[in-house]
Amino acid sequence: MEEMWSTQLLGSVGNSGLVSMVVSLLCVALSWWALQNLKLDLFIRYPKSPQGRLLHLLLAIVLGHFVAGFLLDYLGWSSQIRYMF
Repeated sequence: MEEMWSTQLLGSVGNSGLVSMVVSLLCVALSWWALQNLKLDLFIRYPKSPQGRLLHLLLAIVLGHFVAGFLLDYLGWSSQIRYMF
């Protein structure tokens, strides 16, 4: 009986980790796509340089991280609503 619970718990943790990874990667990719329209030449000298591309990537990662965190928090909160009633 105890072995069944631990197997279910590990499966649940594994599924949660997989969902988190997929949502995070999708949000970073979506942020990268959205930032393509940003005119970086207004802020940095050479936006096509390796440093400019790296800044673009880092901005996409940071923005994607915040969006993914919001979505995952929202998913967790919405799954906890069932315990309210």
